[in-house]
Amino acid sequence: MTGWPGGERAGEPAGARPRERPTAPDSGGLHGRRIAGYLLGEEIGRGGMAVVYKAEDLRLGRTVAVKLLTPELARNDTFRKRFAYESRVAASLDHPHIVPVFEAGEADGLLYIAMRYVAGRDLRALLDDEGRLPLATACRIAGQVASALDAAHARGLVHRDVKPGNVLVAEGTDTDRPEHVYLTDFGLMKKSLSLTGFTSVGQFIGTLDYVAPEQIAGRPVDGRCDVYGLACVTYEMLAGTPPFVRDDDRALLGAHLHQPPPAPSGTRPDLPPAVDAVFARALAKEPEERYETCRGFVAALRAAGRAGTAGVSPAEPARSRPDVPVGGADRGTVQGTAPPPPPSWALPVFPVPGTRGA
Repeated sequence: MTGWPGGERAGEPAGARPRERPTAPDSGGLHGRRIAGYLLGEEIGRGGMAVVYKAEDLRLGRTVAVKLLTPELARNDTFRKRFAYESRVAASLDHPHIVPVFEAGEADGLLYIAMRYVAGRDLRALLDDEGRLPLATACRIAGQVASALDAAHARGLVHRDVKPGNVLVAEGTDTDRPEHVYLTDFGLMKKSLSLTGFTSVGQFIGTLDYVAPEQIAGRPVDGRCDVYGLACVTYEMLAGTPPFVRDDDRALLGAHLHQPPPAPSGTRPDLPPAVDAVFARALAKEPEERYETCRGFVAALRAAGRAGTAGVSPAEPARSRPDVPVGGADRGTVQGTAPPPPPSWALPVFPVPGTRGA
């Protein structure tokens, strides 16, 4: 298991990959220690504010992931209140594509969160190893992340830091979904339209490659902020880089604020031209010009892939409803016709169970 998110981080200079700060907090180097009923094993992730360990739950005999925050955060009363609030929020989320939180608290001067251990790798490691992904694979991964985000948005919660390092990719169990994807690091979520109180503690919320213009400007945010972040991540899955790559942070922020994203088909000629229009809308500077939901964005992307060069407009479905499967018939598809078989490059990340080599 590699690349578990270690905590909040400020933005990194463009072009620096992987984009994780090498600085380890004082909670590092605790292999073999017992913390609140958990025996810490190998370190599996780190960031500027936390370290994540693979651990054994000594009470239940199960493997978990334990995230330890740096000790100075436990000495900040305002942060402690925020930690308690956000831990309750994270633990209350019950969704097949959200990493469940088992317990949170304080032990030996350290704030900790115990959560499910996911055997796999994060999307950052997957992209570093495999490079650009087929459109079908990118849509499968993005669709599962979108489902998790929309579920959080339905409760008035916004993630605000959607990035490859926060997307965990495990092996699936069937031919329809050979990957099972989890979204993690929900401790960064805040109540929608809130710019005061707990949200004022800590560093800039978001990672610069994937941050929405309204976050940069300090304006109120809602779920469409995550539509932008998911679109940036999906763009990178297809094009091999985020939509904006600049030499310094100021230029990168300026690009998010003022410049249109390059057409992904410019570097991927195998992508249908209709895909470009989908990203142009999802990455619009103004939230009201984007797709209303994350699943609406993914549905439009799938429709664009099916349309190919036929000129069918990849419009968003009128409503993202639980009774209408994502990727099903919508205003951007031709009614009564079956989609063509997938191209040869539309292969799963993992072998399909029951097939040769699985």
